[in-house]
Amino acid sequence: MRFTFVTLFPELISDYFEHSILGIAKNKGLIQTEFENPREYTTNKHNKVDEYQVGGGAGLVMMPQPLMDLLEKHKDKHIVFPAPAGKPFRQNDAVRLSRKKEVLFVCGRYEGIDERVVEKYADELFSIGDFILTGGELASTVMADAISRNVDGVLGNMESLSEESFNDALLEAPSFAKPKDFRNLSAPSELLKGNHSKIAELKNAMAMAKTKFFRPDLYRKYRAQGKR
Repeated sequence: MRFTFVTLFPELISDYFEHSILGIAKNKGLIQTEFENPREYTTNKHNKVDEYQVGGGAGLVMMPQPLMDLLEKHKDKHIVFPAPAGKPFRQNDAVRLSRKKEVLFVCGRYEGIDERVVEKYADELFSIGDFILTGGELASTVMADAISRNVDGVLGNMESLSEESFNDALLEAPSFAKPKDFRNLSAPSELLKGNHSKIAELKNAMAMAKTKFFRPDLYRKYRAQGKR
């Protein structure tokens, strides 16, 4: 899996992929990252990438020329724009995109990107929440992290994926580290009895309770599937 990030500030993203699970995956060649800076595609003498809005308005907008010339080189990749107008990014999107060979993220800045660029090159638009960020780098990194976890071999134990939150419309069951008893607080004793079917039942019950409390919208979806 190769990720390409179109950004004016590659250093905001690059270091994230040098550590922990993603750093190991990168060293193994399971994921790759590359960066393209729109400033390197400008045709004006000052390498300017932003311009005032047509019709007026507060703030500057990223110009179409540098981005279009850049993206024309990469139009064979799956191009994603983080944007408030995009559909909510979900776990099933992360799983689906992990099967792509190459995903490219276009990170906006200023007051956004000229809409003509989006209309011409976007394969998908995603939002990671109903809030505004300074730029698209954080959103792109979040999505790339979620996608990477679903690439074969990135997680040491791929069984972890089957128990993660949002699988089967439920949050993941609560987790407990050893020891069982700590400062007068105990983990469920059933988890230590070795009865795998009982443990599975307990985890499912805890997952349902957690989902019902924290995410009633997901719980309703789960029950609508006819599950108990």
